[in-house]
Amino acid sequence: QLAQSGGGLVQPGGSLRLSCVGSVFGLDYYRVSWFRQAPGKEREGVSCISRSGDTHYADSVKGRFTISRDNAENTVFLQMNGLKPDDTGVYYCAAARATYQSTTCDYVDLPHWGKGTLVTVSS
Repeated sequence: QLAQSGGGLVQPGGSLRLSCVGSVFGLDYYRVSWFRQAPGKEREGVSCISRSGDTHYADSVKGRFTISRDNAENTVFLQMNGLKPDDTGVYYCAAARATYQSTTCDYVDLPHWGKGTLVTVSS
């Protein structure tokens, strides 16, 4: 239901942009969140965007990551700059239907998930 792309290997300090595309529904009706899971660690919420475009970031990525949405392309992006080795992990996007003009996003109650994309930050 959500198709992801954009992962890969990057050196510390580098950048990557992840994409999350709604393959069977329009993401403009949904709030979308990004998660990551590092080896041996629990999955954590990284960033989310409301249906109206309000955003939230985990403290660990604030100022380095930017979440955005392009409703015409039915896509939510996660631009990751200043990458660190601690950013390594499998990144997932997830979505939930939201009410019209909703300004909230969250990291729970997300029924639709992408398959994940691996981001490796290493020299």
